[in-house]
Amino acid sequence: MNHAQLETVPHFLDRVGEGRFVLDHAAKPDIAGQGWQPWADRISAVAERPDVWCKVSGLVTEADHTAWTPDDVERYLDHVLAVFGPERLIWGSDWPVCLLAASYDRVVDLVADWVVRCCPDAEAAIFGGNALHAYAIGRAR
Repeated sequence: MNHAQLETVPHFLDRVGEGRFVLDHAAKPDIAGQGWQPWADRISAVAERPDVWCKVSGLVTEADHTAWTPDDVERYLDHVLAVFGPERLIWGSDWPVCLLAASYDRVVDLVADWVVRCCPDAEAAIFGGNALHAYAIGRAR
């Protein structure tokens, strides 16, 4: 899914009904082009649905592969944290695709450092617990 398709997500969820939905790669915002709208408004609308989680993966490949900085990506991380809350964010590496823009360690460090600064109490949740809940792992479905 990309940010242009976000507009259709609420309609899709209404048709599907009850369930869980994980939005991959924060819907691929245009980080390289510093694109903000309509992505920010559309992802905010999707976040109003309590049955949707946001995977913060693959963001470095949406940035300039050779020149991105943490600041380029963190603006988007801040927004998904504000609209989904830490209880509906799920970390993912997007390995091996992330290797186009960064080493695996750099991808992990990017989100880990951001979590420590912005929502340290949610570290275990973002790096595993939220995925267990979203995917109903470890309990009856």
